[in-house]
Amino acid sequence: MTLIKRLSFLLCYVLPILVVVAEAVGGISYLIVPITVFIVLPVLDLILGRDESNPSETHFFKIQNDTYFRYLTEIWAYVQLIFVIWSVYRISFFPHTTSEFILFGLAVGIVTGGVGITVGHELGHKNTKYEQFLAKMIYMTVCYMHFYIEHNRGHHTKVSTPSDPASSKKNQSFYQFYPQTVFGAFQSAWELEKKRLSKLGLGVFHYRNEMIWYMVITILFLTTMVVLGSLGSGKGFRLEILVFLLFQSFVAFSLLELTNYIEHYGLKRNQNAQGKFEKVLPIHSWNQNYFVSNALLFQLQRHSDHHANAGRRYQTLRHFEEAPQLPYGYEVMILIALIPPLWFSMMNPILESWEKKTAIGS
Repeated sequence: MTLIKRLSFLLCYVLPILVVVAEAVGGISYLIVPITVFIVLPVLDLILGRDESNPSETHFFKIQNDTYFRYLTEIWAYVQLIFVIWSVYRISFFPHTTSEFILFGLAVGIVTGGVGITVGHELGHKNTKYEQFLAKMIYMTVCYMHFYIEHNRGHHTKVSTPSDPASSKKNQSFYQFYPQTVFGAFQSAWELEKKRLSKLGLGVFHYRNEMIWYMVITILFLTTMVVLGSLGSGKGFRLEILVFLLFQSFVAFSLLELTNYIEHYGLKRNQNAQGKFEKVLPIHSWNQNYFVSNALLFQLQRHSDHHANAGRRYQTLRHFEEAPQLPYGYEVMILIALIPPLWFSMMNPILESWEKKTAIGS
């Protein structure tokens, strides 16, 4: 792996710095964050182009076990926690106009969701308790801890099937998909825990139900932030702290669900005569290999290999030529997904062409 590619994964650390600078300046300066993510980075994608290089088999284990890449994600977990606490401090002690409050929350949510949940996703798939703990800590800061259960034990099993709340269907708009995935994922996580506890001979309201603990931990986190922020400011109960935390969480998990919408749109796994679905293949995820987008998102856009080999660390994920390819990186596709007529006019012809080419859906 080249030095430039190794260093490119540091790109995500620029975003919280931009938020800190914007908070010092105030006004509309917070827009530097969405402008950077949704305009500057896509332009750099077009300038620098795609990266379709794959790690060689001879160097795979060396790259897979390189601690540098693991430390980047582990350090981010603490950066995110400190970043969210700092944002509460700023809301508690410094006045913000209504527009500054909203733009600040938007900027924080783009960081905690666009990068943070991506890192949590990476850590949550690893088999070390420490990395799994860090993933849950990240999810706690955006009020989405159930994602740890549903994504790992639900989505990865049911992906690209009708029963997966996180897989969008052809001609389903994002706005139709959003309640399906937000509420469906929570329900799925609860059912998965109920099923796990049942196998142990335990009831769903047992203290070993992780969903109950995740809700308690999230409430305790929010309460602690509000209490400390309120006491520290000396101005009594500060409802705006809670509103801010919930707003940035909403932005964060909405970005996650926009990404989910994009990743499997319209793709289906074949079903045999017995009703069993085929194994997950590279053709069941949309991919994109723009260099800058993949650097920011820890190669999340190489989504096919992730689903085929969930234990692979981000630095070793491979490009599959046979997988369906998105026309642009996730940042641009997220904006397009927010405009259903534009999304359908762009993606449906690509989907239908790919289906004919692979004889899927015929």
